[in-house]
Amino acid sequence: MNKTCDVIVLGAGAAGMMAAATAGQRGRRVVLIDHATKLAEKIRISGGGRCNFTNLNVRPECYLSQNPHFCKSALRQYTQHDFIALVESYGLGWHEKTLGQLFCDQHSGAIIDMLKAECERGLVTWRMGTAVAGVRHEGGQFIVEAGEEVWQAEALIVATGGLSIPQIGATGIGYDIARQFGLNLIETAPALVPLQLPPESLLAEISGVALEDTIASSGKTRFREASLVTHRGLSGPAILQISSFWQPGGEIVLDLAPECDLDEFFATASRDAHVGNVLGELLPRRFIDAWLDEEMRTRPLKQLSPKQVSALKEKLRRWVLRPSGSAGYKKAEVTRGGVDTQALDSKTMMAKAVPGLYFVGEVVDVTGWLGGYNFQWAWSSGHVAGLNA
Repeated sequence: MNKTCDVIVLGAGAAGMMAAATAGQRGRRVVLIDHATKLAEKIRISGGGRCNFTNLNVRPECYLSQNPHFCKSALRQYTQHDFIALVESYGLGWHEKTLGQLFCDQHSGAIIDMLKAECERGLVTWRMGTAVAGVRHEGGQFIVEAGEEVWQAEALIVATGGLSIPQIGATGIGYDIARQFGLNLIETAPALVPLQLPPESLLAEISGVALEDTIASSGKTRFREASLVTHRGLSGPAILQISSFWQPGGEIVLDLAPECDLDEFFATASRDAHVGNVLGELLPRRFIDAWLDEEMRTRPLKQLSPKQVSALKEKLRRWVLRPSGSAGYKKAEVTRGGVDTQALDSKTMMAKAVPGLYFVGEVVDVTGWLGGYNFQWAWSSGHVAGLNA
């Protein structure tokens, strides 16, 4: 015999636990199913183990989607302040880092324990370490084969995440379910991910060098944060941010000295100093040694023509790079693309053509900026689905 409940939630991550807790606390009978044996590993490893759980500056403009208006309703129904209030109700402390990013004072496990407790308050039934073998819809009921059990319910919430970080269990099952029920998918790609540069870029020898203040841009999109040289290319917050907007084959541009008035800087620099030493006041010396050829580095500034000085300023302001690719889903924090938002009701997260079927979190074509925005989307979309399922 089938086991019956009111709501089946697939995926016990951020969005799934929020959806299950919300539905359960409404009095709905909920089962939460996940193939992983460890709960919410993505939360556990986030923020260096402190969980960057939201951002004070959350707003729709901080999300990338084919339909940029889709996220507005969910973000309005459950805000960052609502989640902060939940955190505080459990006696957890938090602190703000740069750019509105909020981190847990304790550890990321405290956020997981909080969400688990919220599910317990809603009397949610757990099925961890349980793989889903099949999903079907018959007679107004969703039937899910999970492990040795068969569950049926009138509502199914898919919170299975994207393809990022497969080493902790990411799969494409959510996309498979969407296809099965006829929903369109927006092409997926790694996002918030380091970018790789061709071997001839000569930066591999200075892996680990940090550029504390840069502006990374792609088209009209710009992010001002730190960048980091890696053995294969570039990473750091500015690069991760711009990676969500970069398209394969395209360029990114780095401003290496956004705070500096370069005209004044070169006008007041010692004319007898070598170019490398002059630029050492702006950038790490190891970076300069790889970034400029030896002939240029070792020339006194006074030997440069006005045209050469102008070219150097331009290179500092607009260092144009053409990445050879990204570091892929293994290093990506999230997945760009996913279930087409045109197929979903923004007020409920339900599929318009399949009553009772909901998609939330990363599986949906909504990708936030770095810095807590994607967790807030998980809380908001999961909460909305839980209110309506």
